Parts: sequence; structure tokens; C-alpha cells
Amino acid sequence: MALPSYSEYWNEIEPSLLILIGFVLFVFPEPATSVLGAGLLLLGASWWFYEWER
Repeated sequence: MALPSYSEYWNEIEPSLLILIGFVLFVFPEPATSVLGAGLLLLGASWWFYEWER
């Protein structure tokens, strides 16, 4: 039984990274980064729900 590579799980890793980066930018106390972070959070969450049943 071979271990799966990261390329097989990339579709699960990408949305999680977007959510994590979006959260970090959202809590940074600068209005521009907070807006960008909120956008990345929404994009990551929607992408995560899209990949959920695939």
C-alpha cells in the first residue's frame, strides 16, 4: 500500500490554505487587508463546499 502524494490531495489542501490565509489577513488591523481577508475567506469557504461532494 503506497502512500498518496500531495498532488492527489491538492484539491482539499488549496481551499483550507485560502481560509487560513484569509483569516490571518482578516484579523490584521488594516482595513485593506481585512477586506482582502474576508474575500479570501468567502472564496475559500465556497470552494471548500464545492469540493465537498466531488
